[in-house]
Amino acid sequence: MARTLNLGILAHVDAGKTSLTERLLHAAGAIDAVGSVDAGSTQTDTLDLERRRGITIRSAVASFAVGDVTVNLIDTPGHPDFVAEVERALGVLDGAVLVVSAVEGVQAQTRVLARALRRSGVPTVVFVNKVDRAGARADLALDDAALDDLPFVPLGAAEGAGTRAATWRAGLDADRALDAVADHDDAVLAEYVRTGAVGEGRLRAALAALSRRGLLHAVLGGSAVTGAGVDDLLAALPELLPSADGDPDGPLSGRVFKVERGPAGERVASVRLWSGTLRERDRVGDDKVTAVRVVHRGAAVERAEAHAGQVAQVWGLAGVRVGDDLGAPHGTDGFRFSPPVLETVVVADEPGERAALHAALTQLAEQDPLIGLRLDDAGDAALSLYGEVQKEVVGATLAEEFGVAVSFRETTTFHVERPVGVGEAAERMGADGNPFNATVGLRVEPGPEGSGVRFRLGIEPGSLTLAFRRAVEETVVATLGQGLAGWQVTDCTVVLTESGYVPPPPYGWSIWSSSASDFRRLTPLVLMAALRRAGTTVLEPLHTLTLDAPADTLAAVLPLLAREDAVPLSTVTRGRRVVVEGEVPAAHLHRLHQQLPGATRGEGVLESRFARYRPVRGEVPRRRRRDGDPLHREEYLRSVGRQA
Repeated sequence: MARTLNLGILAHVDAGKTSLTERLLHAAGAIDAVGSVDAGSTQTDTLDLERRRGITIRSAVASFAVGDVTVNLIDTPGHPDFVAEVERALGVLDGAVLVVSAVEGVQAQTRVLARALRRSGVPTVVFVNKVDRAGARADLALDDAALDDLPFVPLGAAEGAGTRAATWRAGLDADRALDAVADHDDAVLAEYVRTGAVGEGRLRAALAALSRRGLLHAVLGGSAVTGAGVDDLLAALPELLPSADGDPDGPLSGRVFKVERGPAGERVASVRLWSGTLRERDRVGDDKVTAVRVVHRGAAVERAEAHAGQVAQVWGLAGVRVGDDLGAPHGTDGFRFSPPVLETVVVADEPGERAALHAALTQLAEQDPLIGLRLDDAGDAALSLYGEVQKEVVGATLAEEFGVAVSFRETTTFHVERPVGVGEAAERMGADGNPFNATVGLRVEPGPEGSGVRFRLGIEPGSLTLAFRRAVEETVVATLGQGLAGWQVTDCTVVLTESGYVPPPPYGWSIWSSSASDFRRLTPLVLMAALRRAGTTVLEPLHTLTLDAPADTLAAVLPLLAREDAVPLSTVTRGRRVVVEGEVPAAHLHRLHQQLPGATRGEGVLESRFARYRPVRGEVPRRRRRDGDPLHREEYLRSVGRQA
């Protein structure tokens, strides 16, 4: 039976990852000519911005065959602002190739990617690229501590490194391979103790088995530009990396890792299937699959079905989003996206294009959970970000795909609010000051950390129509997008404690009857009054940090961390390097990144991940309201066109 390997290629910026992708596709016969990053003719960098900058932003899928193994190649981003895209892709991979430049060596982003691979448990082969470039190192042996303490076993050596004629000579360093294998394979160690030697074939087989389990890194090398060593890498992939497993007759289990729009504007979901078979006309939740394409030998080919192990493009899933499981969830973790901690306002250059901008941003946010979006009645849109490069990507996408030119305002750190107590409020029909034909009472209660916003009924379910109840619930969620200080309110429960309405007369609706609009316009006033009585605390995002630097720079690093309000929690020396782990406010990360090279001679590596929120220390930051401001009654009522 044919096997499938879902493979990711990862690298720091400009290590030659996209060029290697092109060379692999060509060597496998999937494309007729090797594309050029400089010429903008590559298969996987589909955005014009990617081609101009020479970086990969969106994960793309290509396919080729190596013997009886079909390799689905998922090309992943290498820029630090798109680590979230990388981690999204890792969740659907069987194995990975980590590309390292023979000229620049292991870079900061290389270590970040290596740690992400290790956390995800993805078996990895290292390919040392650019051996033909001036300055390339002839010795391809890597420091075992350079990439998360896994042993490296070279499967050959470069000859003529640093010249255009450089080649890759395959061969096994038996001594180094034996040292690495013996630590994990007792049978190999026993054979060596008994006989004093282990055959190369036996050693290679044991090494490949450990590589497939992710317990060591095999190292190959060459040049994506000249093709040196690429055939060896191609042949080694099925040997050194595990194939997909899964029962095509089992229950359906798949995960969406990309959503894009088709030619007619329809949603197209890229899905990795772990189990079962997905067929045209199958029902998935409330949707019906209308078409299935399977990535095969460089193209997406229409098929009647896709089965376990394959990557498929699926039409018809109208409500699907990245990270959604189709059928039974795979594993227990699923996708956990760290929240973006930066925010900027995007404005259409032409005022008349505000509506088009809102529609375009809404479409982008629907496709991608990493895009956080707030729209207001004034025509502004607040966009959540992971980094500054994303602003350029969003701007280019809006201009090139939607024809809307935009500008961005200053980037700020995103905070949240949590209630600190319980607060209640109510507005009753006919009472002074309530111009709406509705009664709404709400209670706000603090919830567990990480619980988000929950809504529940404190009234009899039949005492309020379903349409009015939904209007209240939807408005509660929308209104909590801005709390007392203007930040999103989270980790709370809102209880509907009172309700009342005027039913329509027997023969239909009248101007005196209550409407859903009455409940939508009254709810913000009641909710914010209850929230004011509960009180909120503003919290700032805190990141964990892992700082890897030369040990002799620690004396310069620690004062730098202190200046940026970072708290070291542990310091471990590993040979000539030191690893500091701790916490740092997200607002200080950018400055820390800027100052780190000077403190570490350019050799420091800083990796950070969102950890939690903590109460703001010092002056509480506030954000301008964009919702008619229900905290100020008269102003709010004027904004909705009603007078008390």
